[in-house]
Amino acid sequence: MNIMVQVAMFGWPIAVFGLFFVLPPRRAVLAAVILGWMFLPVAEIKLGAGLPTYNKLMAVSLSAFLGVLVFDGRRVLSFQPGWIDLPMLVWCLCPMAASFSNDLGAHDAFSALFYKVSFWGLPYLLGRLYCSTLLGLAELAKAIFLGGLLYVPFCLYEIRMSPQLHAKLYGYLQHEFGQTIRYGGYRPMVFMNHGIMVATWMAMSVLAGLALWRSGNLRRIGRVKVSWLLGGLLLTTVLCKSLGALVLLAIGAGMLWLCRVAPSRAVFIVLALVAPLYLAIRIPKVFSAKDLKEASSLVGEDRSGSLKFRLLNEDFLVDKAFRRPLFGWGLWGRARIHDAMGRDITVTDSLWIIELGNEGFLGLFGMLTVFLIPLYGLLRVLPNPDTWKHPFAAPAICCGVMVLLFLIDCLFNDMNNPAYVLAIGGLSRLRLGAIRKRTPKPVAVEGMTWAPRS
Repeated sequence: MNIMVQVAMFGWPIAVFGLFFVLPPRRAVLAAVILGWMFLPVAEIKLGAGLPTYNKLMAVSLSAFLGVLVFDGRRVLSFQPGWIDLPMLVWCLCPMAASFSNDLGAHDAFSALFYKVSFWGLPYLLGRLYCSTLLGLAELAKAIFLGGLLYVPFCLYEIRMSPQLHAKLYGYLQHEFGQTIRYGGYRPMVFMNHGIMVATWMAMSVLAGLALWRSGNLRRIGRVKVSWLLGGLLLTTVLCKSLGALVLLAIGAGMLWLCRVAPSRAVFIVLALVAPLYLAIRIPKVFSAKDLKEASSLVGEDRSGSLKFRLLNEDFLVDKAFRRPLFGWGLWGRARIHDAMGRDITVTDSLWIIELGNEGFLGLFGMLTVFLIPLYGLLRVLPNPDTWKHPFAAPAICCGVMVLLFLIDCLFNDMNNPAYVLAIGGLSRLRLGAIRKRTPKPVAVEGMTWAPRS
């Protein structure tokens, strides 16, 4: 770990304070979260005995929240929690229940609580504070789109030269190099944990840009048409070589199209039911690794083998989770399977199996509720599908689609991104808010004489 890692990780709170000096609070929060997640190193720094490990996600969320406390503390003091926040509260408390039920002690319980709040609770709170209006979600959608555009040159560099930016700047490769080789080329990782995370981020950026462009909320950036930028962003996303991200992009684009052409609640409800129905057949093993005999002809032998290996591991982990079904096994790999020598012989790729093993069915139910509550918030504010065609509603609908797609991605991966959690917080308590229109500029009038007063 070179000095640049420590400079970036411990200097980020100072940089965030600088953002609050030059930007309005909402934009400072969005910039702090998105830029931090895009460019900070994938690192874990031990601060000392008994102290939590300082990592990227913690640096992003804690720095943004500290900036809010210092520069916009009245916003925090005016926060009024409601019943809609109960699922996130319960989900954050699940690690404590798991620790106490496994007799791991109070220190372990509060450490697990701190991690859960830092990773999920604080980004959710920031979303509640700053993105719970149509204007706030529009700003979030623009920030995600601009973040994707900013990543384009870095992705293209690594597609051509191989994923080396993290190693060049921070001194080490953040993941196995072999997993970056796809279809005779390279899949970029830039400064994120994995190439899949980058590809999904670029796909969500395309969706955000598409919604903003089609609704007329964003037509140009400077003198450049957004349609041209979207074309380059889409091409880069395809070159990221992630089939899962492209499938999510196709589903999301289809959702946005249906919401304009034939708006209906059924579209959202069907997408929201994908995750619960998948878990309903996976947990009792109605669908398991044995049912993938014909998958190789559809996705190829390599991808089919990877998927079968993943499902097989999940089947084993589900069996162990049923031994402590309510609160789970807690942290420190206790939910995983070890051989006679104590070596870990399982792989946990998806968030749902991690939640089921660590926090039991209570944690899994909490996760599903947190991800699905935003749909209620969106449909409560926009109950009439005809209003979905309004330009002001388009960014909020897009954020709702992104949250549901993120939930689907969590069925196969554990690729957290605080930008999506901001959307969860904003949508959960969505309100119309005040729509500000720009005051028209005064027009110079020449050659006019004013009639004298009578």
